[in-house]
Amino acid sequence: MTRLLLVPVALFIVVASGCGGSGRQAAPPTTSAPVTTSALPAGGTSTSAGSGTGALQAEANAAAAGDIPDNQVFLVFRNASAGYSMKYPEGWAQQGAGDRVVFRDKNNIARIVVGQGTAPTKAAVQAEVSSLSGAQVQGAPQPITLAGAPAFKVVYSTVSAPNAVTGKRVKLVVDRYYLWRAGRRAVVDLGTPEGVDNVDAYRLMIESFRWR
Repeated sequence: MTRLLLVPVALFIVVASGCGGSGRQAAPPTTSAPVTTSALPAGGTSTSAGSGTGALQAEANAAAAGDIPDNQVFLVFRNASAGYSMKYPEGWAQQGAGDRVVFRDKNNIARIVVGQGTAPTKAAVQAEVSSLSGAQVQGAPQPITLAGAPAFKVVYSTVSAPNAVTGKRVKLVVDRYYLWRAGRRAVVDLGTPEGVDNVDAYRLMIESFRWR
């Protein structure tokens, strides 16, 4: 009689244990929701042109750059996707497209970055350029007029990493311009190695900038 009672009890324990194990196996694994990040705008870490646009820097290993000659031929670069046009020296290499374009001839550099943004204030421009890593700002931003529209100009300089052979560094002097229209903003950096005179050529380039 006692043996007959023990058998059902033992069977009940085995069945209960099996159910508990199968319950743990059926539980779905814990997963984390996928993390998505928004693409950064060209040249920066913010949502508008200018904000986060880093300072230009020369390349110490690049061949020395000279003045842009007085008889230099200029071509018109038309950027349909970013909505502007601007002249640049014939023969300069183009890098990038769309919202971020760079023209370069050795250490003569022109960079145009376009994005969404309202008209900046002088204080906002000052704060932005003051936060550029490795840049020395020369004076306060100056309100100017380009093609009949308001703009800001500010000058800063940077120093390159040392040349791997000579240890020399290249100091780049950069004219930065802020231009805007109808919810779009452009930041144009025109960089020249210290001692090189590109004033007239760069004036022609920035005065040729047109929104499309």
